[in-house]
Formats: sequence, structure tokens, C-alpha cells
Amino acid sequence: MGVTNTRAAGRAALVATLAALPFALLGCGESGGATQQPGRAPAEEAAAKSRERVQAYLDAMIAKDVAAGRGQLCAPSQEAFDAAATGPNGDFADHFTVTGATITDVRPGARGQEVSTEITVTAGSREATRPLLFTVTRSGADWCVASEAPGGNTPEPSVTP
Repeated sequence: MGVTNTRAAGRAALVATLAALPFALLGCGESGGATQQPGRAPAEEAAAKSRERVQAYLDAMIAKDVAAGRGQLCAPSQEAFDAAATGPNGDFADHFTVTGATITDVRPGARGQEVSTEITVTAGSREATRPLLFTVTRSGADWCVASEAPGGNTPEPSVTP
């Protein structure tokens, strides 16, 4: 009688495993999840979304639209941003004008997508161009700017076959 109970228990475990298998495999398809755009590889989507977020931030800097700039940042950065954005060294300070901003490179980095830019700032009759590096990460189903730092990556050369 012990052999029959062991077989019955084994069958029950096998049936339970097979019944749960489709649910376990539900998220393992090639599409990468519901938020990925059809026909776009995850790396392409990450680069495109990162570029969009940084471009929106750069546009906000040029327009001196603090609210639009804040909207591109990850939630933990927004409170600190409010205090620093219009300060003497802030991106939205009154004493200078951003006259140009260009994205020069987008690539994966250790903490997210790294978006390199060149920002041209005018204060009075002086003009300066400086590199800024933005790190963009995924926050849930959306993307946001996680950090900004001086510097940037040198654009990778284009490979022509």
C-alpha cells in the first residue's frame, strides 16, 4: 500500500507542476514585456527613450521651464532639483542663457543609459560650451533622468560595412 500512495503523490506533484508551468512561462516570450514597442529590440528602445528624456530636459533648459525639467527626472531627484535648479549654479539660473544643446552620444552604462551632451551657455558677452553626461534609467514602465554630471563620452565612430 505504501507504493501506491507514493505513486499517487508523485502524480499529483507532476500534475501541479504541469498546471503551473504555463503561468511561470507567461513572461518569458521574445516581446520583452508589455511596455516594449513591437519590432524594437530592448537596447534600441532604451537608447531611444533615453534620448527622448534628455532632449526634453535640454529643451526645458533652453526655455527656462523648471516644471518641464523636473518632469524628466526620477522621483527621488525631484525634491533636490527644486532647491538647486534656479540657484547660482543651477541649470535654470537667471544669470545665463542656454543657447544650444546637442546630444552627442547614447550608450549603455553601469547605472543605466548614458547620454552625452554639449551645452552652450551665454552670460553677457561670454559664451562657453561644456559637456554634460546624463544617466537615464527605467522607473517602472517609464524612463527618467537619474543624474547629471560634468563630462561625457566621446561619440563612437560609425561603422560602415
